[in-house]
Amino acid sequence: MTVHRLVTGHISARLALPEYLDTTAAQAASRALPGGWTLTADPATEAVDVEVTTGAAAVTVAAVTVRLRLPAHVAASNSLAYVTYTAFERARQHQRKATVHATALIAPDGQAVLLLGAKGAGKTSTALALAAQGWTHAGDDVVVLGESDDGRVSVWPGKPTAAIRDPARPLAPKPQLALEPFATGLAPLARVVRMAVHPALDTASLTPAVPLSVNERLRLHETLGRYISGLPTPITGVAGMPYGPVWPLDSPALARWRSHLIARLAVGQFDYLYAPDPDTAADLLTKEAG
Repeated sequence: MTVHRLVTGHISARLALPEYLDTTAAQAASRALPGGWTLTADPATEAVDVEVTTGAAAVTVAAVTVRLRLPAHVAASNSLAYVTYTAFERARQHQRKATVHATALIAPDGQAVLLLGAKGAGKTSTALALAAQGWTHAGDDVVVLGESDDGRVSVWPGKPTAAIRDPARPLAPKPQLALEPFATGLAPLARVVRMAVHPALDTASLTPAVPLSVNERLRLHETLGRYISGLPTPITGVAGMPYGPVWPLDSPALARWRSHLIARLAVGQFDYLYAPDPDTAADLLTKEAG
């Protein structure tokens, strides 16, 4: 085994890989992940955070180490980047950060807004409209949320590309668009917005969600627990037929930290946004930020 220092998801931790493993494909997937996927040599001998071997797919946790056993063809593909990113979620949450399904932007005043919503809720289209009004992208669909060293709830830059459907080719694969301008560092979180943008909505509104309902708290628990459960990342590879059990990455201590983070979100600015189109949604958010 060869020990590396892996920087991904805005943390640095130790990764052990088979000496013969070619990581070229994994490193090519760097732009698809928050914080990239960068390996450097690390000759230290203390326990590693994640260890990868080849064989029948399996995930186990022993002491501080997450052990991934991947089929050889998966370990040699770009799937290595995705599965190790997910495995590092344990270390990420120990460092008070969590990967979330969300879109984030930074307002001209330097504060971040986190956009939540189901697939098709209008997060990406609203983000593009906000960028046209002077906001800075901080990640589409995948963002890192947590507590910074000064104790503030903050957003770290997420995935720097977005999949945008061509209206003239609705059945074609979505091309990837590089998001510009894009954040270069963390930003304090000013507002969380759960949104729904749809032409059937006659009027636009931005209303407080606080105090949070039981359903909203459950949705937040699901969002913050998504990557620790490994559900987005099958250990059999991202190209074939995915399957696999829930990953054994969680612990009572990490669950308590996520509950603490939700409690902090619950006392901050948390709104529901409804709008008939992305430009109207962006106008509402820009007016509030101003």
